[in-house]
Amino acid sequence: MAKIKVSPCLLEGMFVIEPQVFGDDRGFFMETYNQREMAEAGLNMVFVQDNQSMSKQGVLRGLHYQIRYPQGKLVRVIRGEVFDVGVDLRPDSPTYGQWHGEILSAENKKQLYIPEGFAHGFYVLSEEAEFCYKCTDFYHPGDEGGLRWDDPDIAVDWPLLEGIPVLLSEKDQKQPFFRELPRD
Repeated sequence: MAKIKVSPCLLEGMFVIEPQVFGDDRGFFMETYNQREMAEAGLNMVFVQDNQSMSKQGVLRGLHYQIRYPQGKLVRVIRGEVFDVGVDLRPDSPTYGQWHGEILSAENKKQLYIPEGFAHGFYVLSEEAEFCYKCTDFYHPGDEGGLRWDDPDIAVDWPLLEGIPVLLSEKDQKQPFFRELPRD
């Protein structure tokens, strides 16, 4: 019996992953990753790095990608809640320039797989959120790319919290627009 449900998104290569949760009055147990079940669902990626971050409410991280060494990411929230987004930046893809977003939370335990060639970002909805992700390639300093979070051509429908300012890093305040990205 499968312990992980893998559902494709409308963007090819992007998946929502929902672990089966076994719980009782003591707590719960779940498998967050199972290589055999992922392979049976057609996901044969190899992860080489795990990352974890904590962010406060209103923080928006992204939209980021690596240029020459693209990373696939399996992302999840272990505390709090975020709106997580992937943007297809593969020029030959039929969904090039389109985005998909999901609410990920410690409560719903959903995960999102964002494939290589996508920009990725998230917005923190809860007071704080801890975010974990597995990567298919190592981080390469100097190979970073980015896209404006509020790009009108991409038009991500971020569920911004009323009265809470969007908190961006200095780098994310200066990211280019989609129309300015190289197309090779």
